[in-house]
Amino acid sequence: MTATDESTGRAPGTRLVQGPGMLLVWLYGVMSVGAVSRSIYQIATEFDRAPLAYGLSAVAAVVYAFITYTLVRGGETARRAALLCCAAELVGVLTVGTWTLADPSAFPDATVWSDYGYGYLFIPVLLPVTGIWWLRRSRETA
Repeated sequence: MTATDESTGRAPGTRLVQGPGMLLVWLYGVMSVGAVSRSIYQIATEFDRAPLAYGLSAVAAVVYAFITYTLVRGGETARRAALLCCAAELVGVLTVGTWTLADPSAFPDATVWSDYGYGYLFIPVLLPVTGIWWLRRSRETA
């Protein structure tokens, strides 16, 4: 059984918001706000125009918010949950990105993950790769 810090309930050395982790939290936080705002507006005003695209943007928003939360929360369980979500996010970005290129007519409007995140400077495809790297590295150094 591992010792835990009385004040946080986390195992020592499992803090994820340090070094590159702080930048990841900031970027995931910004992406959360952007994706949530975009999807709420689009679902409320134009949902019938592109329900698949707007629904996928809402899914991206939830994924970004959850990863932000787990990175801030820290601890081994949160690290594993964030790692799983980053992997699922990467699969989502690659799937939706490929789908939008292969069948553009399926997406009359862009999602956060369209064209591998082109509309967001490719941050949606770079974030999960960087997140996976950081979460694996943070485990090795803990």
